Amino acid sequence: MAEIVTSRLRDHLSRTIGPTPWYWKSFPSVTSASGKKFVWTHHGEQGPLGYLVALGPEQEPDKPLLALNTYCRSFSVPGSRLGVWCPEGRHLRLACFDPDQLAAFDVAELAGWFKQSSERIYAATSPIADFEVPLALSPGMHKVEVPEELRSVDELIVPTSYPAKSVDDPAFALYVFYLQAGLVEVLPQKWFTASQYEVGRQWIPRAARDPESHRIFGECFGVGTFLLEEDGCRLDRWLEKINP
Repeated sequence: MAEIVTSRLRDHLSRTIGPTPWYWKSFPSVTSASGKKFVWTHHGEQGPLGYLVALGPEQEPDKPLLALNTYCRSFSVPGSRLGVWCPEGRHLRLACFDPDQLAAFDVAELAGWFKQSSERIYAATSPIADFEVPLALSPGMHKVEVPEELRSVDELIVPTSYPAKSVDDPAFALYVFYLQAGLVEVLPQKWFTASQYEVGRQWIPRAARDPESHRIFGECFGVGTFLLEEDGCRLDRWLEKINP
């Protein structure tokens, strides 16, 4: 039974969204309310557009409508809309776009721009909804003001760095957004500390909830894939470990 569960979680994790630019192929397909289809393009690791991931029309992918800097994640929003979350300074930002409203821009506008800027998202059109939450929220449940445009999303699990006061404090946390309810639950990863891991080189890029057991599992870059205990804060076991 354990092997069946592990294989199911491994398959589910392979389809879990991760950050730009490393996991851009995990981003959801985008089809607007009018039926237009859009595709993601990674501009490689060299040159002025290095590490850039952009969204463009399926027929004209070289005409970007939206560009994402490092550590952005895209997610589907019911109603044929597109969500993006990313760290910005000491906050987490969640934005929502209507693909039909996005205007094209010249990719040359981005040449070197992201490398000189702390901005994570570039678009000629403003998002239809946008909000932030602090990165230093205390553990537990918090009320958040969620724009109506994002309230159709049930659950969003957001891995993020977490301020640790000592090498034995959690250096990473999962922010579990229950957007329909206007709540976020902060789950410090008590097992991920600077005394146990190389914070920065090792980190949690993605996590998801098993629809059958409701337990959270995920990937720790450079270490392996893991399953958490029911409290969502402690490590239960490694599903797969990378040999050092």
